[in-house]
Amino acid sequence: MSKASPRGTYLVIAETLRNQIKAEDSEALPSESDLMVLHGVSRNTIRRALKVLEADGIVASTPGAGWHVVRGGDRRSLMQRMADVIEEDSLSVGDAYPSEAKLCERFGVSRTAVRRVLAQMEGNGLLATVHGKGRTVRALPASTVQP
Repeated sequence: MSKASPRGTYLVIAETLRNQIKAEDSEALPSESDLMVLHGVSRNTIRRALKVLEADGIVASTPGAGWHVVRGGDRRSLMQRMADVIEEDSLSVGDAYPSEAKLCERFGVSRTAVRRVLAQMEGNGLLATVHGKGRTVRALPASTVQP
């Protein structure tokens, strides 16, 4: 990377890592330190790139062991999987949406990843936050609406 990193550098790195993961059969990723040297960026930039891949279900972090590639299983993005919860759990408008803790457990991702997607879902009008009650379904995703 150049000396002055442009905004969105972490997205470029995330896409590069995504392509490398598709091309290789390796289960382990290089360490954050190695990725920093390889791309010439800060640890924070590398972590942001890895969080993007984590939210898409491509990599996962194991405390003390580093990041590894998630093989098999559901390859849909976390956004798609969380939107599908509405249909899978037969939720309708006004029903309570599962808590952050339950979503973390269900999808095996960090609370940060879950919160990022919940914010997107609220921004897209799918969910509404009710103070003291959690999140409720505000609208059904396009995939669940019957024509």
